[in-house]
Amino acid sequence: MRENDMLEKEEIFSKVLRAGRRTYFFDVRATKADDYYITITESKKFTEEDGSFHFKKHKIYLYKEDFSAFAEILGDMTSYVLNHKGEEVISERHQKDFKKEYATEKVTADEALPNISSFTDIDFDDI
Repeated sequence: MRENDMLEKEEIFSKVLRAGRRTYFFDVRATKADDYYITITESKKFTEEDGSFHFKKHKIYLYKEDFSAFAEILGDMTSYVLNHKGEEVISERHQKDFKKEYATEKVTADEALPNISSFTDIDFDDI
């Protein structure tokens, strides 16, 4: 096992957020110098046709010097979304009765076919 893998296993403080097919892991870890940083891991479960499954993981490493700016931007982004779209979840994956409205435009036969008068008249006998 690599040294980096060994260090990853030593969690000082952890919390888990389960959200449907996704699970978020928030872990406080220590550097070699015994300073703390945070890892945020998103784990998403995928089920294969044969019933087997696998997980895809994405990880963010967040260091103390970035905490303040990260928290400020995260707050700004979450406030923006909630202020503009509210807290109601409206995605298809979260609401089984969600019906997406498609913009449909009727096209007449004249609009679908090109204007025949714009074609050049060709006499095939000249070829």
